[in-house]
Amino acid sequence: MIEGPDDFDNLVWDKRDEEWEIVQPKLRQRSTLHAVEDFGTAKFRSTAKWVSHMSIGGYNIIYRLKVEGLDSEVLVRRPIPCYDQFPVEKTSIEAATMMYLEKHTKIPVARTFFHGEDPKLGSFIIMEYIEHPQCMATAQNATNEDVSNPFTLNPYISEEVLQNHYQHVAACLLELSQHTFPRIGSLVEVNPGTFSIAARPVTKNMNDMLQLANIPGVILPPQLKTYQTADEYYVWLAEMHIAQLVFQQNDLVRTEQECRNKYVARQLFRRLARDGKLSKFGFKEDNWSAQSKTKSMKLSSMPSNSDSFRLYCDDLRPGNILLTASDTITAIIDWEFTYAAPSQFSLDPPWWLLLDTPEQWEAGLDDWVRLYEPRLETWISAMKKAEEDTELKGGIAGVPLSTYMRESWDTGRFWLTYVARKSWAFETIFWKYLDERFFGPREQGLPRNHYWKARIDLLSEDERNAMEPFVERKMKTREERKIVDWDPEAAKSRFAEMLFD
Repeated sequence: MIEGPDDFDNLVWDKRDEEWEIVQPKLRQRSTLHAVEDFGTAKFRSTAKWVSHMSIGGYNIIYRLKVEGLDSEVLVRRPIPCYDQFPVEKTSIEAATMMYLEKHTKIPVARTFFHGEDPKLGSFIIMEYIEHPQCMATAQNATNEDVSNPFTLNPYISEEVLQNHYQHVAACLLELSQHTFPRIGSLVEVNPGTFSIAARPVTKNMNDMLQLANIPGVILPPQLKTYQTADEYYVWLAEMHIAQLVFQQNDLVRTEQECRNKYVARQLFRRLARDGKLSKFGFKEDNWSAQSKTKSMKLSSMPSNSDSFRLYCDDLRPGNILLTASDTITAIIDWEFTYAAPSQFSLDPPWWLLLDTPEQWEAGLDDWVRLYEPRLETWISAMKKAEEDTELKGGIAGVPLSTYMRESWDTGRFWLTYVARKSWAFETIFWKYLDERFFGPREQGLPRNHYWKARIDLLSEDERNAMEPFVERKMKTREERKIVDWDPEAAKSRFAEMLFD
């Protein structure tokens, strides 16, 4: 059986598509285009004219304008209501992030002219348009003839081209790693030109939870919530995986055994987070995992658990890296879902070296790993070269970023960070790449859907006693095939029942 991601709620997905069919014509109307032109004219106090077709992305619609007196064209970007679940919050955070990067780093980003709320257009960012022949994903893609297919790395791409691309990105990541923050959360412009971590992390997984699974927003942290320690944040991530299992009504589980697998894996992951073990895994301080007791590896020290966090972007990938004609980076765009995260996140190699995600890879995880490892060697080589070419060594306490990235892959820490961020990839990757590293070998020959039996005794008595009633309830709701709009208090109560402290 080829492993893949869990399914989103198809009823919710259909509902969002129906909403899009209603919203789309309004966004494209000539009257809307005139309103955007008038808006641009008012903001710049100079005539603005629409000059190109609209661009529709995963979360935003973009209008391109020519403003009289400006050297560059500009983009007016608005969230798509049915897709972007945090339009005001996310737009404000992204604008603050872009302005911070422009002011404090050498990373090439589009200039932000204006951002905020408009009574007619809603949330917006007006930014510089960056001329570019192509993005890095297009340059590396194996299926340029059909852009409707998922992008995958061209197997015949030259090592020289990859080295060049990777080295430019590595230099940007080295620059990003130099900037640390005292708390985990999102950047906010607290005063003009002054930025602080003062809002909750808005992650891609959070948006997916609301957009594609109808998970009640009331169980998310308050908007002003920030986190003092990495351990505290790992606990929240683990609880979001539990929330996905509790509240996704349709298409997440098909059998009772699958449900038990998901339940046990999520409860164990939360236990490890609460015990402060996830933040140590794959570092010198890891003295708890089965792997640490059976493999002799000289590892580097873990990052600080508090006071020193680094910016991480869930959506940083080649599709958002714009290239010049000479294959240098002219800009990195789409900084939505960027937040100060545990530094562990920044010490992993990029997931996007094959362009497509491991859980979506058509031939399965084993094939993804087989193809990823040679590209990882190219990446590590490029990172080392970037470290040699700059005064910014990155890393922690004198240990280069390239060393941490190599250790991340060798220890499986790469997979820990990956599944911590992605609820719909969690279970498959947990059982395949983390479970035995954490707890030791399972019984040989145990069928995949029975993996939970190998770990059930690790749960507390309360967690074990709650499992069968939960499975029974989950299988019953599976048969109902409906979208549930939870009462806020009922949702909080139901969620609390599944968190055993």
